[in-house]
Amino acid sequence: MVFSFSGDQPIFRQLTVRIANEIVSGALKEGDQIPSTNEFAKQLQINPATAAKGINLLVDQKILYKKRGIGMFVAEGARAKLIQERQESFKQNYIIPLLDEATQIDLSDEHIKQLIDNERSRRK
Repeated sequence: MVFSFSGDQPIFRQLTVRIANEIVSGALKEGDQIPSTNEFAKQLQINPATAAKGINLLVDQKILYKKRGIGMFVAEGARAKLIQERQESFKQNYIIPLLDEATQIDLSDEHIKQLIDNERSRRK
């Protein structure tokens, strides 16, 4: 795992997001062990308490679990759970505002779909 931090969010939160991204992308699979708090701290040059705070957010969400004396592991169903949460977030943060704006400017569903299809084609 390679990380670099920006000033936008607290470091522990950025670590949480990065680990979650690794799970969603499939780089970390269910049952995989993640680096320890101390390994993250050393590798990323951050305080171990900061690393622990970021990891514990994922433990609280049941994305990671601890095997006492062994380490932290990706929980079964973690990827599906993260994807479901992100899809709901996507709907709330993008789809609903998009539809609200489209209604205000009289864009039809067909026109919205055409705009999306055109943009997808452009990105290929």
